[in-house]
Amino acid sequence: MGRTRADMIIETRAKLISAGRRTFAAKGYAATSLEELTAEAGLTRGALYHHFDGKRGLLEAVIDQIDAEMTERLLEIFDQSESRWEGFTNELVAYVEMATEPEIQRVVLLDGPAVLGDPSHWPRQLTCLQMTMGNLQQLMEEGSIRTVNAEAMSHLISGAALLGSLWIANTSDPERASRELVESLMVLLSSLLPLPQGSRPAWP
Repeated sequence: MGRTRADMIIETRAKLISAGRRTFAAKGYAATSLEELTAEAGLTRGALYHHFDGKRGLLEAVIDQIDAEMTERLLEIFDQSESRWEGFTNELVAYVEMATEPEIQRVVLLDGPAVLGDPSHWPRQLTCLQMTMGNLQQLMEEGSIRTVNAEAMSHLISGAALLGSLWIANTSDPERASRELVESLMVLLSSLLPLPQGSRPAWP
């Protein structure tokens, strides 16, 4: 049975995305030419424009693929944790630590915002925000954390993780920055834990 048109489209897009991942990670978006991308994929410039409308569209597709892989890794970390609270904190720490990985750092955290704009408005980030809110609501229902405004807290935590990751990617020593950010993130998260009996909160 011969390949269908749909099969060929999938194969062509996969080749271009794979070539984009390799070249963007190795050289950066700005330093990568259309000729390099198409030569790496073994395709024509016309194929690139037909499927992605150019280099910017290809970067979006590459970031979407990397984001999807990051999400799978984070969900696996959550599922392997012994409690929802442990999964929640482990997932956030793992997300921050991913900012030290060269491909994620270069493509998602440096080139992504420079080319595609504020990452807090990317569709997958908005999905993560909703998941964080849902986790907070369930943690409150089971009594694992104090009662807070889930929407406000999810924006605070998600913003801290995202901006922290961008900071890590832009420092000269990402490994050190990652360690320091994880420590600070854990201080923030620990404020959600129930107070010892008889204690009073630091805010009204």
